[in-house]
Amino acid sequence: MKALLAGVLVMAPTPALAQAWQCSPPARIDPLPQVRPDGPVRKVPIGGYTLAVSWSPEFCRGNRDPGSIQCSGRSGRFGFVLHGLWPESNSGAPPQWCALTPRPLPRTVRENLCSTPVPRLIEHEWAKHGSCMATTPEAYWGIARHIWARFQWPDAMRLSLRPDLTVGALREAVVLANPGLKREAVGVVMSRSGWLRELRICHNRQYRTVACRRDAFGPPDSAALKIWRGI
Repeated sequence: MKALLAGVLVMAPTPALAQAWQCSPPARIDPLPQVRPDGPVRKVPIGGYTLAVSWSPEFCRGNRDPGSIQCSGRSGRFGFVLHGLWPESNSGAPPQWCALTPRPLPRTVRENLCSTPVPRLIEHEWAKHGSCMATTPEAYWGIARHIWARFQWPDAMRLSLRPDLTVGALREAVVLANPGLKREAVGVVMSRSGWLRELRICHNRQYRTVACRRDAFGPPDSAALKIWRGI
């Protein structure tokens, strides 16, 4: 596994700007308190990975923080953003909270803000998920950015105008944007009221896309879907 991670890091590109229509990170990022675990330490073998991709407008319509990089509009306008790369187990609960240190360097936080525009999330994702698959935040985010940069994301703004939009139509749009990707590998997360929250792209241990497990796949293709456009 270490050799595989090393190979991924060698190929890791510069920070991806996909779906950041404008992106200008602030010159100074205030120091953050260390994250606190929200669950138990769980060190179990890794069976695969989930690339979690959030639809930023849906998150931001409930966030009125004027200092928010993601939602204030002062640092950029964002569509699909990288939530994180999550190791999964072969069965049962996934690994989590394997280590809280080392903490991300300031430059690590800054270089990831155009794809993950929430400083505290960059440390949280490393501590909760990344520490179970890499030895440093820099290694983890290098891998996550590399996987993120493989994908193109559909024009969700245009899709949102369709009065008959379904989860299946969104999955089809993701597949059309990424030749070779199977729709079974595209999980969808909606709010209780039917709004798009996230996409989940499922991978095996070799970082190749595979069919999602039932709990990660989400609603059936026939489910009605709405996409918030408030950007």
